[in-house]
Amino acid sequence: MALFATPRSLARLRCRRRLFLRSFSSEHARDNDIVIVGGGPAGLALAAALASNPTAKNSLKITLIEGGDLSKIQDWSMPPNAYSNRVSSITDTSQHFLNKIGIWHYVEHARTNPIHQMQVWDGISGARITFDASEIPESNEMARMTENLNLQRALLRKLSDTPSVRVIQSVKVESIQREAGDRNDWPLVHLSNGATLRARLLVGADGFNSPVRSFAGISSYGWSYDTQAVVATLNHAPRGPFQAPNNTAYQRFLPTGPIAFLPLSPCTSSLVWSTKPHLAAALNKSSPGVLAQLINAAFRLPEPSFQYICKRLLEGVNSSEEIKEEIAFRERSDGISSHSAYASATSMISDGGISPDDADALPPLVISIQQGTIASFPLRYNHAESYLGEGAGSRTVLVGDAAHTVHPLAGQGLNMGLGDVDALSRCIIQALTHGGDIGSYTALMPYARERYFENHKVMSAIDKLHKVYSSTAQPVVWARSVGLEVVNELDSVKAALMMNAGASSRLQNANGWDLFAKSVGSLAGAASTSKMVGEMVGAGIQVLAKNAGERFFGRH
Repeated sequence: MALFATPRSLARLRCRRRLFLRSFSSEHARDNDIVIVGGGPAGLALAAALASNPTAKNSLKITLIEGGDLSKIQDWSMPPNAYSNRVSSITDTSQHFLNKIGIWHYVEHARTNPIHQMQVWDGISGARITFDASEIPESNEMARMTENLNLQRALLRKLSDTPSVRVIQSVKVESIQREAGDRNDWPLVHLSNGATLRARLLVGADGFNSPVRSFAGISSYGWSYDTQAVVATLNHAPRGPFQAPNNTAYQRFLPTGPIAFLPLSPCTSSLVWSTKPHLAAALNKSSPGVLAQLINAAFRLPEPSFQYICKRLLEGVNSSEEIKEEIAFRERSDGISSHSAYASATSMISDGGISPDDADALPPLVISIQQGTIASFPLRYNHAESYLGEGAGSRTVLVGDAAHTVHPLAGQGLNMGLGDVDALSRCIIQALTHGGDIGSYTALMPYARERYFENHKVMSAIDKLHKVYSSTAQPVVWARSVGLEVVNELDSVKAALMMNAGASSRLQNANGWDLFAKSVGSLAGAASTSKMVGEMVGAGIQVLAKNAGERFFGRH
C-alpha cells in the first residue's frame, strides 16, 4: 500500500526539523557579549561608541546584524548639487557625542549646513516666534542639517576601521529564543544564513516593528496620527546680496499639519510637509511643477486661500498653469503685491535684485524639485512601556525607534536615539569597569532611568504641540497666538528651549522641554473656557518667565 504525505504531516516534519536544527545550533552557537540588531544610525552609533572606548574595545565581542545591504550605504555618493530626501538636524549635543566617539571626522562636512535661525509661525493668525543661535550662550549654531545617509556612511566607515566589531549584513533575524537548560540562559538569535548567536546582552535597534521588543515581551502604547509626511529635495535661487545665507529653517503650522523648509546648501533645501492622508496622496501624485507651486503657496497664502487651492487640487486640477492661475487669483483677491515676498505666482522679484523688506520672513521661492525625491510615509506616536526586558525577556534593551517613535515636527527623533546610545554606552562601560554583568537588569537600570522620562517629556511636548496647532477653535487659536508672541519676547524661555532641545551641550540642568510641555499643555486645556485661557496667558506666562529666568540664568 503506497503512503502519501499530507500537507499537515509535511508541516509537522518541517516544524520538527526546525526544532532539531535550533537545538543543534544552540549547542554550536557563537558566544557574543553584545548582539545589536539593526544597522540604522542608532545601532551603528552604539557599536561605534563601544568600540571607541579602550576598555570595551579590548573586552567585548560585539556583533551587529542588519537585514539590508549596508555596502550600498558605505559606497553611497551623490553629485555636489544633489541631495537625498531623508535629512535630520543634528543638535550641538549630538555633534558633541559623535565627535567624542570619533564619528564626526568621517562625516562629509561639505554636505552639511548650519542652522543659525528658526522661524515658526501660526498658519491662521500669523503669530510668530524666532529662535536665533545668537541668543544661546557660547553657541555658534542651533543645529546642523545633514542627510541621514551621510551620517550612516560615516558610521560604517568608522566601523570598517574597527575590527573589534563584526558587522553581518544582508542577513535577517528569523527568530529569537531563550536558551534552554542550565547554562547562561542567554537569548539565542537565529539568522537566515543558518548561524545562531548567543548574546550576553541583546540590543534592539531594529525600528518600530522591533523583533527584539517582541521577544522581550515589552508592550508599547501609541497611535497613528491622521497625517502623512511628504518629503522632497527643493531647488531654489540663492539668497539675495543683502540677505543672510540660507541658514534659516522655516516652519508654518497649518490646520492640516506643519510644513517645514530645511536648508541644505545655498541653493538647496529639504521639505517635510505633514498633512492629511488624502492631501498627501494628491501631493505625492502631482507633478514636480505643481508641487513646487503648492509649497510656495503653503508658506505665503492666507490659510483660507491656501485651503481653497488644496480643494481645487483634490477636485482634479493638476495642471501647472491652472494651479498657477488659481494661486495668482487668490493673491490678487488677498491684496498681495507682486513686489512682496508673499507673492509666488505673481512675483516680480528678479534674481539678484534688491529683496523686499519681508523677504527674510519666508523661505526662498522653490524653482524645481530634484527628480526622484518626492516620497510619503505615515506618522505615528509610539513609546515602549519599558526599555529593558525582564523575566523570559531579560538581557535585552531597546534604543532609538525600537523604543520610541515621534512626530518629526521638532526634528528630535534621531537626536533622541543618539541620546539613548550615549547613555547606554556609558552604562555598559560603567558595568564593565566595575566587573559587573553588562546584561543584568541591575547594570542596565541607570540607562532606563536616565532616558525614559527624558524622552517622554520631549515626546509629550511634541504631541501636545501637534494637537494644539491642529485645532481651528477660536479660543485655542487666540491662546496659542498670544502665548507664542509673548514667549517670543522672553529671551530666557527661548534660550532654555533651545539649550534643552540640544542647541547647546552646556547647561544640561536646564529643563526647557519640561516647561514647554507644561505651557503647551495649558494651551491645550485652555480650549474649554476663556477664564483658563486668560489665566494661562496672564499668570501662567509670568510664572513661566520667572521660573525660566531663575532656573537657567540665576545659577550660572
